[in-house]
Amino acid sequence: MTYLVTGSEGFIGSHLVEHLVRSGISVRATVLYNSFGHTGWLADLPPEIATEIDIVFGDVRDRNWVNSAVKGCDTIIHAAALISVPYSYSAAESFLDTNAGGTLNILSAARDEDVRRLVQISSSEVYGTAQYVPIDENHPLGAQSPYAATKIAADQMAKSFHHTYDLPVTLVRPFNTYGPRQSTRAIIPSIITQCLRESANLNLGVLHPTRDFTYAPDLAVGLAAAATAPGIDGEVINFGTGFEISIRDIVEMIAEILEVDVEVKRDEVRVRPANSEVERLFADIKKAEKMLGWQPKFAGKSGFQAGLKETCNWFRNISSDQKSMYPEAFNAIPLNGNYK
Repeated sequence: MTYLVTGSEGFIGSHLVEHLVRSGISVRATVLYNSFGHTGWLADLPPEIATEIDIVFGDVRDRNWVNSAVKGCDTIIHAAALISVPYSYSAAESFLDTNAGGTLNILSAARDEDVRRLVQISSSEVYGTAQYVPIDENHPLGAQSPYAATKIAADQMAKSFHHTYDLPVTLVRPFNTYGPRQSTRAIIPSIITQCLRESANLNLGVLHPTRDFTYAPDLAVGLAAAATAPGIDGEVINFGTGFEISIRDIVEMIAEILEVDVEVKRDEVRVRPANSEVERLFADIKKAEKMLGWQPKFAGKSGFQAGLKETCNWFRNISSDQKSMYPEAFNAIPLNGNYK
């Protein structure tokens, strides 16, 4: 089998590609075209992994290119997306073009090529602030940002192709993923990198919201399971841990791991518009356990602490070569909001 992984150069995509190759899967990895030939975090993979990947440069917004990329692949895991909630406030059209339009191109090509399975990666942001917890897959959708709105549009387009054309699509909704290689625009890397600086002051937004954080290697295992599990066409499946924690408590955990004393200062640049803040995300993952046999290894408070330790060690040991290879990951300043 040959898997097409879109958005492979990113944080989640690179962990997924690494897991698939280690599992003996043939992978064609799409990378957003750039004149520098950068392959993002794929360049950070061990040589024995990197040499096994078929890398193709292009853009999911281009229908003709997508058609050519999909040919010869029987499974697609669609991770390509613009993902920053803060950036979506000022660039909603770009998010619509990439997240909804790009997904439409992937769906159309998958239908034309009669693929065996398409895994559409959604986001817990589509739920908005929890109306009840834990959040199961039947929870109402509520876009509180342009980013979330475009992911809902992509999800609904995927569902429509399943119902209209019987396309074998499965939607997965990861709750806030974290781990090595994540951009410092996200809350956990932002806290870690600020703690590693000489200054004891942390510039953050609001501290009271809670999230259910999923460790990236755990998510990669779940995505791979979603690509092969029987009887899940048309299903929506959450990936999380069933453990929620506030941003304030994460600061304390990371400070303890790194053995630093810190003082948090409110940075208004990092505060989302009032009605856009998602106050609580807390996953119900029973469906993933039942339909995929998936359980996160990094679960509960102890699992989260273990994941944070590995993530802290990665950022502590990051090399200058890695920083120069993908500088935008280490110099990202949120325009509004802590999280994505």
